[in-house]
Amino acid sequence: QVQLVESGGGLVQAGGSLRLSCATSGSIFSFIAMGWYRQAAGKQRELVASINVGGSTNIADSVKGRFTISGDTAKNRVYLQMNSLKPEDTAMYSCNAQRGGNIYWGQGTQVTVSS
Repeated sequence: QVQLVESGGGLVQAGGSLRLSCATSGSIFSFIAMGWYRQAAGKQRELVASINVGGSTNIADSVKGRFTISGDTAKNRVYLQMNSLKPEDTAMYSCNAQRGGNIYWGQGTQVTVSS
């Protein structure tokens, strides 16, 4: 059973920073790729950033230069460092992992950026 548990969300003022953490139930090397998605109220879910087993990352244009994704193999965690946050970054952020043709999701963590 794959479990993904997100943490680190909260309320922050515009211009501030947050670091989201996604803890996995096993080695992050067991996944082909892991990523962070977000869904704002009334909008479709969108990919924010992803990292594959080789360490290559993909960052959405809307957050490029502000957000970075990284993995910690010792702690079995994937992080999303979010800097220079904007009100439009407000959303539920969810961790995603792919393995063996399956896709797994965490419960999500809310990020709210006030202006």
